[in-house]
Order: sequence, then C-alpha cells, then structure tokens
Amino acid sequence: MIRFILNRLLMALPTIALVAVTVFALIRLIPGDPAALMLGDMAQPDQVAAMRIELGLDKSMIQQFVIWAGNVLQGDFGRSIVNGEAVLPLVASRFLVSAEIVVIAVLLASVIAVPAGVIAAWRQNSLTDLALVGTATVLLSIPTFWLGLLLLLLFGLKLGWLPVLGYISVGDNIASGILYLVLPIMTLVIHEMGVLIRMARASTLEVLRLDYITHARAKGLSESAVLWRHAFKNAFGPTWTVIGLILGNLLGGIAVIETVFTIPGLGRLMVDSIFARDYPVIQGCLLFVALSYVLVNLVVDLLYPFFDPRVVAE
Repeated sequence: MIRFILNRLLMALPTIALVAVTVFALIRLIPGDPAALMLGDMAQPDQVAAMRIELGLDKSMIQQFVIWAGNVLQGDFGRSIVNGEAVLPLVASRFLVSAEIVVIAVLLASVIAVPAGVIAAWRQNSLTDLALVGTATVLLSIPTFWLGLLLLLLFGLKLGWLPVLGYISVGDNIASGILYLVLPIMTLVIHEMGVLIRMARASTLEVLRLDYITHARAKGLSESAVLWRHAFKNAFGPTWTVIGLILGNLLGGIAVIETVFTIPGLGRLMVDSIFARDYPVIQGCLLFVALSYVLVNLVVDLLYPFFDPRVVAE
C-alpha cells in the first residue's frame, strides 16, 4: 500500500510541472504585447517599456519562467493589475465559493444517481431500467446554462421561492446563503446525475456477469444481498473514478453557472479578469484550477484501492 501511494505521488510531480509550464506558456502565447494591452491604446512608449520591466517581460522566456516558478513555490502569484490585490488570497477566496457549490452538488448527485444506476442494472431491460436510462440521457443532453435559466424562470420569477440574482455567503447569513446556493447546486446535480446513472449502470452490469455473483446466488443469498453486499463495492470503483473527473471538471468549468447566477466564484473571477486583461489573475486562476484538477484525481487514485484492492496488487 505504501509503495502504491509513493508511486502515485511521484507520478503527480511531472504532471504538476507540466501544468505549470503549460499555464505559463498559454499566457505568453496570447497575441499582442501584454504590457501594451494592460495599459490600453493611449499608453506612451515609455509607459509600456516600464510596464514590461515591472512584469519581467524584458527577460528571456526561460528567465521569466524560473522567476515566476520560484515566486509561485513561495506562495507569491503576483498582484492584480486592476486593483493591486495579491493574486493568491483573491483566487483562494473565490475558489472556496466555487468549491462549496461543486462539492455539495457532486455529493448530492452521487447519492441519488449511483443507487439509481445500480437499480437500473439490477432490473436490466425492465420498465424501470428504460425509464432511468431515458431520464439520464435527457439530463445529460441539457446544457447547464439553459437548465439554469429554466430553473431561474420557474423557481425565481414564476413561483418566487428563491432569489434570482446575487450571492450571500453562508458564513455571513446561513439561511439566506443557503437560499442563494439552491439553484446553482440544483442545476449541477440534475446535469451530472445523467453521467453517473449511466456509469453506475454500466459498471454494475459488468460485475453482475462475473462468476462470484453466480456463486453468491447459488448459495441462496437474496438478490438485495447479492446486489448491495457483493456487487456494489466492486461496481463502484469505475464510478468513483468518474466522480473524481466530474469534480475536477466542475471546479475548472463552473464559469457558466457562476455567470448565470452572478456568483462571485473562481470561474466568474477568471471571466472578469479576461475582459479586464488582468494577466496575473488569469495566470493564477488557470494554475489554481489545473492544480486542483491534478490533486482531485490524485486523491481519487489514492482512495481507489478501498474499492478495488486488486489495484494495489498490480
């Protein structure tokens, strides 16, 4: 087990290094001079030159990367061009807002969708199976922004049950904060349930065809015991991997939901920074999202042996 953990940790290091190089290169590949773009069309040549020196753009690409990477390792992501605020605390505070929504949504979707997928596999080709698979396909096909707008229209404007726009932190006011989180979380839950139902059904069907399931049934165990005590744990392994991928993807791709519901999360910060041409913040957001994705998948890999011990043996 220790060897397995060390191998996964060592494999994550080159990935993190590649992520850092990619993020650095993406910002530098944006057309135009970043200094000139930040200062605007009315900037004088001496102002542009001073900004290039301040940003370290007068140095070679390798020197720029070494300086930037060294600062990042010390927790210095730079400062925002727009307001001069330190990038790391800004990104971290916005990330907590996004993580609050994403983690709750993924947990709720998993609790609902995984048992539904297992039941669909257990009742394969029945009316229940067809209904669950059909529902999952429909949910998977609905764009999240459109679904969010529909929920806003129904529960916000028509029924008036939930707030339409704005955001209040749960830490400031628990009751009001929860109300503002209901619709974005509901949107993500409904959409991601489609993926998880289909995955849980497919992995459970594969396990139910194995010999040890036939043996368990031959011993006279009830179908519910065979399904939940013997099949579920092995079937959950692939679904657990998908849950990790969904969590990582949502942490990086929640900008649409945050824009629809005007939530000040990491995605919204990235969109606003792109429009403001705030390159240090854009770079910090991209790096934070990429590292989060790598770390989430690392945790998924480390926990996978609990669902399938054969992974450690291999």
